[in-house]
Amino acid sequence: MALDDETVPLLSADEQDEQDQHGQPGPLAASISSTTTTDTEQPKAVMMKLDSTHMNDPKAAVEVSAGEIGEQARLATNTEHSLSFADAISLYRHAAFWAIFFCLGQMMTAFDPQVMGNLIAMPAFQHDFGYLFNGEYIISAPWQTGLMMGGPIGQVVGSLSAGYPLERWGRKKTLGVCVLGTIGCVFIQFFSQALPVLIVGELLAGLVLGFYAVITPAYASEVCPVALRGILTANINLFIVIGQLLANGVCAGTQSLNSRLAYKIPFALQWLWPAVILLGLPFAPESPWWLVRQGKLAQANKALRKLISAKADVEPTLAMVVKTNRIEVEMEAGSTYRDIFNKINRRRTEIATGVYTVQVFSGIYLIGYGTYFFEQAGLPSDKAFDMAVGFLAVGLFGTCLSWVLLIYLGRRIIYNVGLCILIALLLIIGLLDCVPHLIDYPGVIWTQSSLLIIWNFFYNLTIGPVGFTILCEISATRVRGKTIAFATAVQAFVGIGMTIAVPYMINPDQANLRGKMGFFFGGLTLVCLFWAYFRIPETKGRTYEELDIMFERNIPTKEFRTYRLET
Repeated sequence: MALDDETVPLLSADEQDEQDQHGQPGPLAASISSTTTTDTEQPKAVMMKLDSTHMNDPKAAVEVSAGEIGEQARLATNTEHSLSFADAISLYRHAAFWAIFFCLGQMMTAFDPQVMGNLIAMPAFQHDFGYLFNGEYIISAPWQTGLMMGGPIGQVVGSLSAGYPLERWGRKKTLGVCVLGTIGCVFIQFFSQALPVLIVGELLAGLVLGFYAVITPAYASEVCPVALRGILTANINLFIVIGQLLANGVCAGTQSLNSRLAYKIPFALQWLWPAVILLGLPFAPESPWWLVRQGKLAQANKALRKLISAKADVEPTLAMVVKTNRIEVEMEAGSTYRDIFNKINRRRTEIATGVYTVQVFSGIYLIGYGTYFFEQAGLPSDKAFDMAVGFLAVGLFGTCLSWVLLIYLGRRIIYNVGLCILIALLLIIGLLDCVPHLIDYPGVIWTQSSLLIIWNFFYNLTIGPVGFTILCEISATRVRGKTIAFATAVQAFVGIGMTIAVPYMINPDQANLRGKMGFFFGGLTLVCLFWAYFRIPETKGRTYEELDIMFERNIPTKEFRTYRLET
């Protein structure tokens, strides 16, 4: 929306999009220069500057110039750059809490598929749903595929469907509806007595989980300052690992039961997290970025006051949000699925989708089949479950250590070095499996299992959490929800392929590759490393406004870290 000297009313997000299609957007450079000139040199604009004495009246406002907005936004940008991690925690502790609270939804996206992956290796489940093969009950590869594919298929549909309600009704209301959906889906899983019914339950659950996978990163990236953004978005990976660890721990505790409770208890525990979310959700503030896009600046101001310490001034932060939104309108960033592929957003969509999909190509699906992998490698069932719990505990430790790396190191170097380490570990696992007659060398079996645990540690130290950080930071704010939704759908679609392939590669009645799967995932990860080196820029320490400018100017990948913006 071009700004001129005439005073115009503040437009809603839909009205701004409509005017963008008919008006002449001003150059981005003019928008940026407005932050450094005086008020008399500014074109006039209108924003809702909220007075603390009128907080209960959303319509209470005074007109201010674009120069004042720019000056306030510049103050907020400088403040964010100067904040230390300790200061940011002190000022934004409420924002950190609510970002973590929303991660409970992401934990459910990990718990459900991890439980299903464990059930395939659970004797009671195998007995009730499997068939005899060489004197033992197993779940056939086709049924394994069906059980494990319900989630990814549902997530493709769910994540793509999340974009509209997320922007229409906001992050908070959408999360509430999803939680109610989860409660219903768990009923189907808990009471199912046949594989087809269970697959339907997994499919519907996956659809709802696809919403969580979009809501959590969108919200976490919009409520925290630059100093905390890396850790709080990487926190998403922490809750995924926690969900997987809880699933493995519960299954390890129930797998010795000789009744249906062995697999019904893990299903029933999925009712716990929706209850916790429903209790806390009424008190959660909505995303101020979403409120600004809706033209609800009074509510955005109120939300910021809930997120930021009372001793901090929220007006500069609100001005920065307003100014960033205005810049993206002028850049014609848009707000639809079609807009994530336009010229200004195409590169950002590619990077967001790439970093998320690399997680699948690098071998993340081995985590879901961890227990089964250990069994097929030659470990006894009880030892395999114990190893799977330790496997994820190490991953949890790695994710926590990633916070230190994110404070001191850039996203790009952590991601690329992480890929190099994963490639080396996967290839060694594959080579060890080439030793003939592994049964005669039990030490090799334990070595392979230990290397897979080390692989999980480095995955969760590097590309696991950092991938979520880049995913959240890289997209334009006006299309963030839809960019994350598209990236999630692509990752889930690739996951469908892996869900089909992995059982056939690992099952004893099929390819029976065991550790040789390291060659498969190691080769894919090598290709990912080449892409990441040339395409993933450094986003550490950059505000969303700065990232908008740098992508608009098409700054080369390697220059992002050192590029200086005029202030």
